[in-house]
Amino acid sequence: MAEDIKARLSFGATAAEQAAIDEGLRAYMLKVYNYMASGVALSGIVAALMASSPSLMQAIYGTGLHWVVMLAPLGFILVLSFGVHKLSATATQALFWAFAAVMGASLSWILLAYTGASIARVFFITTATFGAMSLYGYTTKRDLTGMGTFMFMGLIGIIIASIVNIFMASSALDFAISVIGVLVFVGLTAYDTQKIRNMYFEADSTEVATKKAVMGALTLYLDFINLMLMLLRLFGERR
Repeated sequence: MAEDIKARLSFGATAAEQAAIDEGLRAYMLKVYNYMASGVALSGIVAALMASSPSLMQAIYGTGLHWVVMLAPLGFILVLSFGVHKLSATATQALFWAFAAVMGASLSWILLAYTGASIARVFFITTATFGAMSLYGYTTKRDLTGMGTFMFMGLIGIIIASIVNIFMASSALDFAISVIGVLVFVGLTAYDTQKIRNMYFEADSTEVATKKAVMGALTLYLDFINLMLMLLRLFGERR
């Protein structure tokens, strides 16, 4: 199926065939965005529910349990990334929802650290920026592979600098990390969208297409959340 579609795109297709391909691609990308948006919404609901319970927040963030909550999302990401080929589409979806819920728990501290107005403002800024860059990645004819590689290198640099700054506690370095982080995740949003778009042509069954849609949603979810966190560090107002 994938080779057949690629062949038609390479050697030309009739108007009807091209319309069918475009319609399938739009449906696939809509599924990706729906999964991603639903995941963000679920995380927000879980975060709000947890932040509204001082006793629950104390039980988690006042003890060593907060390390479990903070690291649990990474476990789900690893399971999804390395085990997706062995998982069914239903299991992949269930793990994604579980990841979004756990991620919401790990982000609940944000609602206590920053004012509600600044969180709402940054959320809308993030949504507009993410939407613009994702649209660019979806529509551009330019191959963004080179930019994606560069942005991934920048991401590694941010992680290393963040670890170093745990010990240095430098406000200047923290500001630089936030600025560079915004640029990196803006670029990754465009690159990942193009990569997810191209993944559609590699799906050879409905089962595979669903799993690819969920994994694409996971990628864009991480881009969105990390972009928001970086913007929040720059423009958020602490309580």
